[in-house]
Order: sequence, then structure tokens, then C-alpha cells
Amino acid sequence: MTDTDLPTPETLRKLMSYDPDTGLLTWKRRPIEMFPNEGAGKMWNTRFCGKPAFTADSGQGYRRGRIFSKDYLAHRVAYAIHHGAWPVSQIDHINGDRSDNRIANLRCVTNAENGRNAQKPSNNTSGHMGVLWDGRRCKWRARIGVCGKDRYLGHFTDIEDAIAARADAEVKYGYHPNHGRQQPLA
Repeated sequence: MTDTDLPTPETLRKLMSYDPDTGLLTWKRRPIEMFPNEGAGKMWNTRFCGKPAFTADSGQGYRRGRIFSKDYLAHRVAYAIHHGAWPVSQIDHINGDRSDNRIANLRCVTNAENGRNAQKPSNNTSGHMGVLWDGRRCKWRARIGVCGKDRYLGHFTDIEDAIAARADAEVKYGYHPNHGRQQPLA
């Protein structure tokens, strides 16, 4: 979808309000001119005006909704309303909660930056991102992703040394402090 296909932030502000402290979107009363007839406008306003907007679950934990028969994600709409422009890249939910659309929890990032604020995978067995047991060498291996490639950080007898090597690399390569957090409970 191109920028010309997106409703402008001004249009979004006419359609709904956004509370940056709670992250909630609420439908506003729409003028009758936005509808094919007066009855349709009255029906829409009675049903939706003042009610929460973008409350549907995307199936991936994000909130979504429809504007003029097109689907949009709530965090992108919230960002556009608050900043006056649609995000040019991805939106990262800093705390990992995809339904938390408070402006303090949203940041526009590149794909690489978003990957440096990932949750610990559910199949992680060491308890630490980038630290795994190498059964062939009987040592802990530490690695980190940089520019789409794995960087080897070493093999270690003690897991604490592998964890420290990984932590140092996370600082060096600009990983977010939340990287590797536990997945939120459903």
C-alpha cells in the first residue's frame, strides 16, 4: 500500500480520537455528508460514536480495525494520529505487548532494530538469547545476529561466561535492553 492509498492523519483525527496515555482509539461522530444517505449516517453514529475503535485481534496479538472498508493496524493509526504522519518503517512495541498502543510504547524502527528487541523464543533451552549448548564440544556457545548474519562469540565451559559474552555483544551492537524478555502471558 502506498502513502497515497492511506487516509491522511487529518482524516484519521476527524474519524477518531487517540489517547496517548492509554493507547485507546475512540470513534468520533461522523458528519452525515460522509454517508450515502442520512439514515446510514444516523445508524453509524448511533452504533459507533463514542465507542472503542480498533478492538479486533489480528490473530498475532495486534489490534486492528477498518476505515473506509480497508484494514489497518491500531498501532500504525495511533502513530499517524499522534505524529501527524504515517510511520515510514516498522513500529516496535517496546515492552513486547502488541496490544499496548500507548505512544510511550511505540517507536518507528527498521527491521534490524525491531529484531534487536525480540522476545525470548518459547523453545529457548538455556534461558538466554544467543546462548546454546554445543553437545559435540560439551561447551556453551554464544552468538549474536549482526546485519542479518550470525557472529560467533566463542565456546565456554561455564554458562555464565557465555551469557556475559552475549551481554557485552548486545551492548556493542545496539540491542534494546528489553531484548530476550519473557513472552507475555496470554
